[in-house]
Amino acid sequence: MKIIVDAFGGDNAPLEVIKGCRDAINNLGVEITLTGDKAKIENTAKENGIDISDMDIIHTESVIDIHEKPTEIIKSRSDCSMALGLKALSENGGDAFVSAGSSGALVVGSTFITKRIKGIKRVVMAPILPTAKGHVMLVDGGANDDCRPEMLLQFGLMASAYMEKVKGIAKPRVGLINIGAEDTKGRELEVEAYKLLKDSGLNFCGNLEARELPKGEFDVAVTDGFTGNVVLKLYEGMGSFFAGKLKDIYSGVLGKLSALLTYGKIKEFRKQMDYTEEGGAVLLGVNKPVIKAHGSSDAKAFYNAIRQAKACVDGNVTQTIIDSIGK
Repeated sequence: MKIIVDAFGGDNAPLEVIKGCRDAINNLGVEITLTGDKAKIENTAKENGIDISDMDIIHTESVIDIHEKPTEIIKSRSDCSMALGLKALSENGGDAFVSAGSSGALVVGSTFITKRIKGIKRVVMAPILPTAKGHVMLVDGGANDDCRPEMLLQFGLMASAYMEKVKGIAKPRVGLINIGAEDTKGRELEVEAYKLLKDSGLNFCGNLEARELPKGEFDVAVTDGFTGNVVLKLYEGMGSFFAGKLKDIYSGVLGKLSALLTYGKIKEFRKQMDYTEEGGAVLLGVNKPVIKAHGSSDAKAFYNAIRQAKACVDGNVTQTIIDSIGK
């Protein structure tokens, strides 16, 4: 299996990208193709003692910046490291693609270069969030601000396929993010989407209020990209808040002594809240798996993003989505 990785996507490129790829080859048995400036990649690897002799490199000196318009990936930046990676993916040069670059550019590039699955109306950003009982996939996490009810139905179908094939959850529990539990709550979007999800054959468990999200009673949380991004950013903010408060609580001599007694639990909680453990957000609806790693990803996060990409290929997620849409 070959995974294509954008070597110049993210804040810590290319060193952390290369380190994560090296670990992935050693431990996951995958092949890696890097996209980016070949000389810089080779020099970085040499300076840090990393063997990249078994990695292919697609050379380009162009990189799309997060401040550029996402559509530039198919215009002035069509030769950037992200665009060439997606092009290679579309031409069967690899089985999946990983990038920590611009989210907007990755959505546009996946849509117009690698292309959507036939019948899918929009590519969706699907981050996985920690809960008290495991994880929940949030769809959409920010790719589509303006949605129609049938799009939300497709989001639920695709996320259910992922959670079943990659996470091993039989009949994932699907909820629709809303302001109340009643089926009449929400805007026209939520009211009509509720009806479609109810009759979809999915394990639809009704409306989901935001306060219920961390409890872990749902495996998939469906919403439009605007609402989903607000939920995602609040989730991330609260995670940072809790981490800071824990640090304050266990500071000082007495705090450190107390921490020794609960070290195992603290370590478990930090691991659960650590975004690097999951890898990244999968872009659902693309013809081949595409993973969006966090912009500040380190080697561990890139390794896990590659592991996530491999799991999508192994689980045949794309074909499962095609079958679901067909039905």
